[in-house]
Amino acid sequence: MAGHIASNNTDVAHVLVKVQEDLQELKEQISHITIHGEAATVSIQTLETAIHRTEMGIKSHAAEYLNAINRQVLTLPAVEYRSMLADHTSVAPVPVAFNKLIKRPEVYPSLSKKHHGMQLWNAPQHISPGTQHKHAMDMKVLHDPTNPKNRLFLHKNYGIQLPVIKNDMPEAPFQKLIKGTTVGTLAVLPASHRENPALLPPFVSEKDARKGILSLIERGLIPPASDLTVDPPFVQHRAAKIHDIQEKYKKPAPEIFGTYPKNAYCVIVSESYTEEPKHLDKKLSFRQPLKMGTVTPAPSFMSSAKDTSAVQHVLGKEIVPFEFHHQPQQFQVLPIHRYQEYSQAYYVTIFNGKIDYMAPDLLAFKQHYQLYWGHILSFLEYLEKKLREYNVPVAIIKGQKLAEYSVVFELNSRPKWEDLLPVLKNKEFVEELVKRPGQQYKGPDGIEIAATKIQAIWRQHQSRTAYLIVCRQKWAAGVISISWLMRAQRVRVKKTLKQSRRRHLENFRSRAKHLAANWNRIKASRRTIIHIPSLGHAESLRASMPDIDTQQNLQMGRLCDIRDDNIDVIYICPLWISEDVIQYYMKLLGLQEAIKTGIPEKVAYIEDRLKVITPEAVKQFPNHHLCLATHLKYSPKTIKRIKNLIEGKAAYIVGGLLHQDDLAVADMLNVPILGPEPKLAHLYSTKSGGKRIFASACVPMPPGEYDIYNLQQMHEVLVQLILENVEIKRWLFKVDAEFGGRGTAYFDVSHLKCYERILKECREVGLSKWLIRKWIWEPAELNLSRELPGILAEHAQPANKKIFPTWEKFLQMFLCQGGVIEAYPPSDSVTNLTIDMLIEPTGEVSMVSCGDQIHSNSPLECWGSTVPQCSIDPGNLHSVCVKIAEACKSRGLIGFFSIDLVTFIHPHTMEQQVWATDLDLAYSDQLAMTQLMLLISNGKLTCKTNTFEVPPKPLEKKRNPRSKELAMKEEAQIQLPFMKRYGVLSTQLKHTNLSMVQYSVLFKIFKAHGIGFDIKERQGTIFMLHEDNKKDRLGMITIGEDLQGALLTFARNLSVIHQEISAPNVQLENNFQAAIKDIEVILGVTIVNKSKTKEDYAITASEILT
Repeated sequence: MAGHIASNNTDVAHVLVKVQEDLQELKEQISHITIHGEAATVSIQTLETAIHRTEMGIKSHAAEYLNAINRQVLTLPAVEYRSMLADHTSVAPVPVAFNKLIKRPEVYPSLSKKHHGMQLWNAPQHISPGTQHKHAMDMKVLHDPTNPKNRLFLHKNYGIQLPVIKNDMPEAPFQKLIKGTTVGTLAVLPASHRENPALLPPFVSEKDARKGILSLIERGLIPPASDLTVDPPFVQHRAAKIHDIQEKYKKPAPEIFGTYPKNAYCVIVSESYTEEPKHLDKKLSFRQPLKMGTVTPAPSFMSSAKDTSAVQHVLGKEIVPFEFHHQPQQFQVLPIHRYQEYSQAYYVTIFNGKIDYMAPDLLAFKQHYQLYWGHILSFLEYLEKKLREYNVPVAIIKGQKLAEYSVVFELNSRPKWEDLLPVLKNKEFVEELVKRPGQQYKGPDGIEIAATKIQAIWRQHQSRTAYLIVCRQKWAAGVISISWLMRAQRVRVKKTLKQSRRRHLENFRSRAKHLAANWNRIKASRRTIIHIPSLGHAESLRASMPDIDTQQNLQMGRLCDIRDDNIDVIYICPLWISEDVIQYYMKLLGLQEAIKTGIPEKVAYIEDRLKVITPEAVKQFPNHHLCLATHLKYSPKTIKRIKNLIEGKAAYIVGGLLHQDDLAVADMLNVPILGPEPKLAHLYSTKSGGKRIFASACVPMPPGEYDIYNLQQMHEVLVQLILENVEIKRWLFKVDAEFGGRGTAYFDVSHLKCYERILKECREVGLSKWLIRKWIWEPAELNLSRELPGILAEHAQPANKKIFPTWEKFLQMFLCQGGVIEAYPPSDSVTNLTIDMLIEPTGEVSMVSCGDQIHSNSPLECWGSTVPQCSIDPGNLHSVCVKIAEACKSRGLIGFFSIDLVTFIHPHTMEQQVWATDLDLAYSDQLAMTQLMLLISNGKLTCKTNTFEVPPKPLEKKRNPRSKELAMKEEAQIQLPFMKRYGVLSTQLKHTNLSMVQYSVLFKIFKAHGIGFDIKERQGTIFMLHEDNKKDRLGMITIGEDLQGALLTFARNLSVIHQEISAPNVQLENNFQAAIKDIEVILGVTIVNKSKTKEDYAITASEILT
């Protein structure tokens, strides 16, 4: 054992540890000794007892030595070098190279030379790993001044009382370990958006947005080519701080924590002692020392010299005074590493609505913002008041936000909570608290605030009630005053309008008298006719008319009045038409001279005699359904132009259905109107008004009744008419204000169950006795009255389903506007006629056109006519029309008007019957087409004899004929009779596919199929173009040597057009097919198409259409 004892220079601690290790090794060796043979007995138990006694003594001496050592301030090794210690039993030397790489830890000796030889590094190394870890943790606590156990550890082990260091860093909340998946699935770009980039980007949720812009771009939620703008931007511009150059070489002042007295004492580790222990164990040379220059403040009890000496005696160290206003030269002071806060991160805490204005944080914040402290203090006081009112226990205010919002507070003296919450750090807690119902009444002044609130609400209720009463009274007074002002204004406007219309009417009558007095002179001299094809129907009726402008422009044939050399025409067009359409009519009307002479090249220039003008108000009121006269009235430029054109010339207006605005236009232009007064025209153009004219003229009319305005009257009248006219199978209902078959419905009596019994009774009694003995009707009348209303509602049908889709709609309009009930002819073959009449201002009556109507879809709707009529004897027709004209003249009606007649063979008498059915006091479409037919054929229509004659074909002249032969030929030509012609006219041809074909292409199709007009033969086809916008309507005239030829030509043209513009599987709206079928019914023959090579082939109309 003596061999293992160290030399005299060995440290006592090493000796004690070595002795203890030797004893332990000896004990282990003795326990393994095995005695062989019969040797002497060894008392092992006695030896173990001696070794144990020695070991316990050494342990007690080692404990006393350690206790003495623990009373000194010693430096501990760094934690990082604990793992680098070698095993304590290893004595191998450390290589020189390795010793250079690893810096040996420096050991700071004690200031007391008495203990400088004994260091903590020489502590025994045989302690357990748990004890080593505990010592390492204690060293880590001692090394970190900011550790909460550092102060307690120094005070407990070394008796040093350090000052309290406030750490404002909030403790990290304890986070519970969560097992399982903590990351949810993120949204990606849908497949539809990847396939179709034109779709709008999908919605980005807040959860996805928190992942960052790069994540959104990688997942496709933001297109890669998007121009992104970050708000607020990553890089914020602010003024750079310019530092002084001297600050670079200025040493920072030592950072000392806590508050110290002026002459405080500190324990200082001297820098001048650099001597290292000579016999330092190499195994401990790898430990890292503590940083030098650490200033340890003296405990609070070291306030006197006596305390200082006592501490110095206990610690065995030198206590030197330290002045904190300067830095000593022989010592180096380094700052202690602790959590650094930004200079602007100030926080002000308000507890229970009160601010501690002496708190260090608030004082530092005040010093930093002392230039703006006035604004900040006002805002703080207001926020303190609000928090106290809502009884908020704690609120933490962010200093920087407080400084920013204090400026806004000056502008808004009473900010709301929405403005105050961004200033708070714990705004979620405060916001949840202040939003609780009744929270504002839980503060110190809650009772007073609640009472004030209740009183304010009650006073508000009373004031609000009184205010609403005053507002209601004011509103009522305003309504009354405005109503009175509007009524007064309306009365003034009505009065002014009435006076204006009375003046217009008086001027109209005076100019009409002047026109009548000078009519013969005007008719024989050069004059200008202003054609205004206006449809002056009621506003409700105009609103229900589709394409009213096109309907008014169907009478472009009025331009043909220029066939009289003394007439100039100004045509007011209701819509804008292109220059191509105007040039078409100019060339067509310029053929008049070529038609007269038979030379196609001889074309006249007529643009000086013909003007087509469109009012500028047509564009300003496109959807107001105004008539043409109203558009012209509100077109001052057009009025001025017309005045310039008719200045110094005899002129008059030929209108359509006259309106009050026609009188205003005539008054502006100061010209007369060839027509009746508007009120008379509207009165007698109705169905009931026409019946009055026919009754006064004593012309035959269908059985019926007019002026029906209620349902009971309608039922009673219909019952009487059925009983008086048992042979009538169908009854018609006509609305007074409608026209063109629009407002017509029909009812067949065959649907009545009692009709067969009534018919049987009439035949048994006899028709003459049936009409005389009306008492026989009583049972039948009761049955009819009981059955008729239900049968009407079930079986009555409107003729035009587009205008009136149901009987209920028709009945409502019928009873609202009034109407007539009349009988439909009791025959299967019925022919309708239209006769155009003219009553001149002098009272002379003339027939200007007559034609048989052609029906397509319904026998009550007309789409065209044949001129001249061939259904009624001319003498009988002339007498009926003259009687009606005389009746009109007796009521002051002049100008153009048309009469609708119906003729049929009576089934009982087998005689031809003629009934007058309708009267229209306006310029008709048939008359306009007749004018074009007469101009293009140079013919003459004689309605008294029902003949349409054209001059004979002019003979071709040779270049050098003999004088005798020429004279004979000219004489023979003069003696040639006029040739008869027949025409088929229509303005109502409609085909939707026409809008897809340009007019130039359409005329090329006509030319390819040989559709045209022969000027020499004066027969063929002429087309009317109504407009060039929709282009779905077309007018057509065919002239032939006989009626059958004209009808066949018309049908052939329709079939050719239909085939050329229609697709095989697409059939749009048109009336071409129905017109061809009606012509087939009229002729009873098939339609024949003649090709250009004169090859005849017969095909039926149905085969053509398919």
